[in-house]
Amino acid sequence: MLAPGRNLRAIRGKLGLSMRDVENSSARIAEKYSNQEFFIPPSRLSDIETKGVVPNIYRFYTLSVIYRRDLRELLTWYGIDLNKAPADLGLVSPPKSHLWNGLASLCRVRIPEHPDPVFDDRHATSFRRMVEQWGLVPLAYLAPFANDDFTYGHIGTEDFTMFPILLPGSFVQVDESKNAVVEESWRSEYERPVYFVETRDGHRRTYLEYPE
Repeated sequence: MLAPGRNLRAIRGKLGLSMRDVENSSARIAEKYSNQEFFIPPSRLSDIETKGVVPNIYRFYTLSVIYRRDLRELLTWYGIDLNKAPADLGLVSPPKSHLWNGLASLCRVRIPEHPDPVFDDRHATSFRRMVEQWGLVPLAYLAPFANDDFTYGHIGTEDFTMFPILLPGSFVQVDESKNAVVEESWRSEYERPVYFVETRDGHRRTYLEYPE
């Protein structure tokens, strides 16, 4: 764990900051937020740089501000890569359905760059098999495609309310602009709209109908 400390010391050197400079700057941050956890005395900074001591979450923020570095970058030096969150979400499966906003702060995402030339969309297959190459793209580049009408939800692994229309564990896109019940005749339940409704007890998937 000494490498992160050396990186921090190298950045401090490039900026021409002494340990006392860092102390004074951190004191102003701590005063602004009325929280001494943001404060970094020279002795603690020395331990971070030379003894592998890991900063607390408040000092991570202080260092990112003083050293003009993205907090995500500092975290990666300590083995925490927030861009890996999508892959790790599958390690935990809450039983209840919920909105999914765990990816809101990601700065990069892997997206399909080239489809597999032998892919035949007439047959069912794994989505992974459809893609020949994935690329790492800053999320800022995807901003023009953003649509505020949509949010995302996850169907709980033990939620069989809409089975077999919606399978437990499904990831769903919700069109928030369509917030009124549609009154039409449907040939089957597969054609009827499904509503993602928030209640006091959580989220529910349901068909809604006008009374006869």
